[in-house]
Amino acid sequence: MEVFDIIGQKEVYSGVSLNTNFLEANVLNIILLLAGLIYVLRKFLGSILSVRQSKVLFAIRESEERLEQANIRLNEAQKQLAQTQIIINQIIEEAEVTAQRVRQSILEQGKSDIDKLTASSKASIKAAETQVRLQIQQQVTSLAIKKVSIQLQNQMTSAMQTQIIDQNIMQLQGKIKL
Repeated sequence: MEVFDIIGQKEVYSGVSLNTNFLEANVLNIILLLAGLIYVLRKFLGSILSVRQSKVLFAIRESEERLEQANIRLNEAQKQLAQTQIIINQIIEEAEVTAQRVRQSILEQGKSDIDKLTASSKASIKAAETQVRLQIQQQVTSLAIKKVSIQLQNQMTSAMQTQIIDQNIMQLQGKIKL
């Protein structure tokens, strides 16, 4: 190390010299390199950073504008949804009212049809009853006449027949004179 120190001292006296202490030289070189780089690259890096910053700010502004537009569209969509919901509720109410009216109309028509059928059935039953009564009366009358005829034939004598005929003739003569 002494050899390097001697060379280092000689060069210090002559002006620009070679620093043989590599630890000090590295630090000095690094400091000089950094200073040079900062000086040279400051404008270059500054312009890149400012461009990057402006791009980021532009992207943020653009995102905020899109967010505002999205919020506006969301509010409009919510208003439209509310209006649509109101219309749907009105349609449902109208459908329920219409269904109630149709149901009531069907019930009334059904009652009317039932009343007509009941009246028609009663009339048919009454007509059938009347017809059956007439048939029964005719049969009873027919049977009564047959029975009376049979009894008359069994009980009637020729003297009774002559007396009935004479009475009928006299009644006829009295009606003819009048």
